[in-house]
Amino acid sequence: MIQLEHVSKTYKRNGTETIALNNVSLQINKGDIFGVIGFSGAGKSTLIRMVNYLEKPTSGTVLIDGNDVSDYTMQELRKTRKNIGMIFQHFNLLNSKTIFHNVAIPLILAKTDKKVIKERVMELLQFVGLEEKATNYPNELSGGQKQRIGIARALASNPSILLCDEATSALDPQTTDSILQLLQKINQAYNITIMIITHEMSIIQKICNRVAVMEKGEIIEEGNVLEVFGNPKHSSTKNFVRTVLQDEIPENIRKKINVIPGSRLFKIDFNDESNELINDMIRNFGVTVNLIYATMNEIKTNTIGHMVIQLIGASATVNQAVSFLSTKEIYVKELAY
Repeated sequence: MIQLEHVSKTYKRNGTETIALNNVSLQINKGDIFGVIGFSGAGKSTLIRMVNYLEKPTSGTVLIDGNDVSDYTMQELRKTRKNIGMIFQHFNLLNSKTIFHNVAIPLILAKTDKKVIKERVMELLQFVGLEEKATNYPNELSGGQKQRIGIARALASNPSILLCDEATSALDPQTTDSILQLLQKINQAYNITIMIITHEMSIIQKICNRVAVMEKGEIIEEGNVLEVFGNPKHSSTKNFVRTVLQDEIPENIRKKINVIPGSRLFKIDFNDESNELINDMIRNFGVTVNLIYATMNEIKTNTIGHMVIQLIGASATVNQAVSFLSTKEIYVKELAY
């Protein structure tokens, strides 16, 4: 488990103070794939460096598995860092060394037995699908292959935590998807806790179960990914969600809406469990429903979306139908034509 309690970080340069983190509290549970999203300068990279204590907080506490890292001796800190793997945007491979040697570096530094090193490196190369590249050099690999080697190296010392700092930002969409699938495989096979730093909501959508949104050094929203996508609270979170899930009627569709006298327009947020409830509303209240617009997206194995519908019926009946959905915790908002 990773816990940050009221963590702040201030840098002082030339008499000027810059606040990188401001009173950040966060808990990442064992086995989570936890995403931290924000624009450049939000404090994401400073936050991730707090976890392996490459950065010390100005105030606040960092706990790994319940232990306050600030109390550690250098020897204890080195031991803890061996339990935390890290992968980077630009791979950080040694071009003068073979792929085998690059993956083996953490084990060589730990003075691991050569036989154990060979077995572990080949096991990891097989796991990431690059066993045949052991004697190649980094400049002979594609970007996606280099990142797979970076991941294998990060796993060499059997960490329980894997930190990913913009790990897919330099990759094309297809390669990004393959790396995300590999990270999911790692999470499932080894129950490794994964913390992902990104500025892309599509990454959060595809792999994470929880997310924190950062802005100006603060966490402005946090929660289950489905909840955050389905009902974002902060304006910045809404903007991130809109990059993958459109929640407004496109103007060309809005212009074509047939305004029927007595009809009313509603926006409904839905998920896998909502469809039957919407059918129940139609059956129970006898309202006529015209679908104006709908969009949906897959969040891991779940589906969420927004629909805009036209409800036609007596005003009291429409109110009852809408109240029925609201009591079932379905978000309903009336729109103007």
